[in-house]
Formats: sequence, C-alpha cells, structure tokens
Amino acid sequence: LKEEHLPMRKKLPLFLAAAALVAVDQIIKVLTRALIPLGERITLIPGVVGLTYVQNTGAAFSSFTGGARLLALLSLAMTVLLGVAIAKNWLKHPFAQWSMAVIMAGAFGNFIDRAFLGYVTDMVDTLFMTFAVYNFADICVVLGGIGFCAYYLFLYEKMEGKESGHDDAGTAG
Repeated sequence: LKEEHLPMRKKLPLFLAAAALVAVDQIIKVLTRALIPLGERITLIPGVVGLTYVQNTGAAFSSFTGGARLLALLSLAMTVLLGVAIAKNWLKHPFAQWSMAVIMAGAFGNFIDRAFLGYVTDMVDTLFMTFAVYNFADICVVLGGIGFCAYYLFLYEKMEGKESGHDDAGTAG
C-alpha cells in the first residue's frame, strides 16, 4: 500500500508530538508569567543565557509591533495549512512531515498567546550576544523550518519529485 492510502491514524504520532510541543510551550509561558516579573531577568548560565519576561505584541524581533490580531490569524492559518498538508500527505517523506509538525506546533503555541493575551510571552535571552528575546514556540518554528529547508534543498527532488509522475522538466510523464 502506498503511504497516501494509509489511514489517518498513521498521522496520529505527528499530531500528538505537535500537541506535546504546544503543551511544553504553554507550560513554560505560564511559569514565566507567574514567576518572573515583567522585564526582569533571571540568569541561568552567566554570560550565556537567561530568562527575561517580555510581552511581544509583534512578530520576530518585535517587527509588526501592535499587530497581534493579524499575526494571530496568520499563525492560525499556518497551523491549519500545515495540519492539512500532513493529513493529506502532500509531502510523503517522514522527515518533511515531522518538520511540518514542529513548525505547526510553534505557530499554534504563539497563536494561543496572541489570541488570548494579545501578545506573545517571550523569555529566552541570549546573553553572549545582542539578540531578540524568544520562546519555545519560536525555537520550534526555527528548527522545523531548518529541517524543512534542508529537506527541500537536499531530499525533495529525490524523495518527492520522481514519485509525482513528472519528469526533470516538470511535465507530466
């Protein structure tokens, strides 16, 4: 049987893993809001990393500040699109699917904050360089994105391109 004919339950581990990542993200954010005063830093490893509670009403690096509602809709749309892509098996290789699930988890984790709080709770603060404060969901988006880009650059043509019934020129074969 081809992968696209397998039942949806074969996708369950991807969705459960994404849900677990969202849960971890939300637990970290709740603890941050409860235990660290807004704007305060707790140093974890001196000169390396700390926790600083920041409320980000924008996107990455505080761009689009004040656009939480629009960004919430974009995060939700990305979550749904990735969920459909996984469920419909748009990319068949497990590495691509896992990468999409990790991105989906990050998008949904930040959607929850934007939709219910009007801002994203950020806390991870790199102390060895000047960089934006970020959160676990952001880490998921970045790592999943790196995985997906690596898949697309190095494996997509070999794993998906030939299977789709197209030749090297992209025409139906």
